[in-house]
Amino acid sequence: MMSELTLTVLRLGLLVVLWVFIFAVVGVLRGDLYGTRVNRRATTPARGNPALPAPQGRRGRPKSDRRAPSKLVVTAGPLSGTVLPLHRSGTLIGRSPECALVLDDDYASGRHARIFQDDHGVWMVEDLRSTNGTYLGATRLTDPREVAVGSVLRIGQTSLELQR
Repeated sequence: MMSELTLTVLRLGLLVVLWVFIFAVVGVLRGDLYGTRVNRRATTPARGNPALPAPQGRRGRPKSDRRAPSKLVVTAGPLSGTVLPLHRSGTLIGRSPECALVLDDDYASGRHARIFQDDHGVWMVEDLRSTNGTYLGATRLTDPREVAVGSVLRIGQTSLELQR
């Protein structure tokens, strides 16, 4: 037979495990409902090699490259054929209604990925800590990567292509 003290310790342990589980579930639900916060990262030059200034246009903005992508085309998935213009400040993709491209895909997170132009005029894609990941070609993204015309992204069952 177990002593009264052992039974009390087991009951309290079970109670603690139950509360940890409840807080974990609430945290996941909160993340799905409110999305992931996007923080703009400051780029720092390498030591001893200062970053070169970006080519500037008339109004101080980086020049646009004619070979740079200007639109995002959904090539496979429920929204196949959808065309979305890219914005320098960023184009959000995910299930959340606040995203520019709202995916009706069970494998997409609320705020899944972002395509943006960095300070040097280079188009980048980043995964916003999604559950199922964002793929550039066959490679899962772990950090922001450069994209160009013809790059294929996959989010869940949806394939996207960057076009001119």
